[in-house]
Amino acid sequence: MNATPLLPNPSGPIGVFDSGVGGLSILRALLERLPYESYLYVADSAHCPYGSRGHAEILRLSEGIARYLVNSGAKAIVVACNTASAAALAHLRATFPQIPFIGMVPAVKPAARMTRSGVVGVLATPATFGGQLYEEVVEQHASGARVLSMACPGLVERVEEGDLDGPTTRALLRQYLTPLLEAGADTLVLGCTHYPFLAPTIRTLVPAEVALVEPSEAVARQTARVLTERGLVRPGGTATQRLYATTGDAAHLAAALQHLLGRESDIRALQWHEGMLG
Repeated sequence: MNATPLLPNPSGPIGVFDSGVGGLSILRALLERLPYESYLYVADSAHCPYGSRGHAEILRLSEGIARYLVNSGAKAIVVACNTASAAALAHLRATFPQIPFIGMVPAVKPAARMTRSGVVGVLATPATFGGQLYEEVVEQHASGARVLSMACPGLVERVEEGDLDGPTTRALLRQYLTPLLEAGADTLVLGCTHYPFLAPTIRTLVPAEVALVEPSEAVARQTARVLTERGLVRPGGTATQRLYATTGDAAHLAAALQHLLGRESDIRALQWHEGMLG
């Protein structure tokens, strides 16, 4: 007989993971809305970017990270990666039914409500567009708008390198933005958690009336709602922790924390071994 899974401990951390540093845009919103919670952030930089990887590989990597977070006492897990959410969210919920998972989906629904021209441009990775989750969101919530999907290879790598406004980054952004603007898009969805860090540069490349939409605040609100509904809000008076781990270069994540969030922290180095993190 299988043992009954232990219920999450309200004092445990919220687990957050991404293929790299992009999920820090989600963590930033979580820290603003839920500052008294503990967090464990995992960057799978050894396999970044996920956007060009196959479905089966993304599924395997996501399950390995989720298992590490569950074993580390995470009471809830935020899949702070559109690509991983598209490929693995349903599988993770079925595999770890005792843990609430909060996933990502490109913010097409609010964008479809906001557009005045009736044209919405979505910037994301190829794998995000290839997932059923994206198709369902467009079908259910954007029937009255024309949604243009623009795969953006190379942008994740620019953010990972900390190049948010250099010539190469600007050239890539112009390449991806121009067709959307020429098609009449007045609302742009930043459909990868790395892309909000490029928003200041994007603003200089598009007309002032073009709206940029990204889901970090909505994800933070949803996380707060789930914790409240499940009775998992951290008890008052207990000490909080901010832990960061990476499967890549610890110095790289430390630099990204400082550059992107203005935070300093020690970084835990993790390694993959037969599908497990440790």
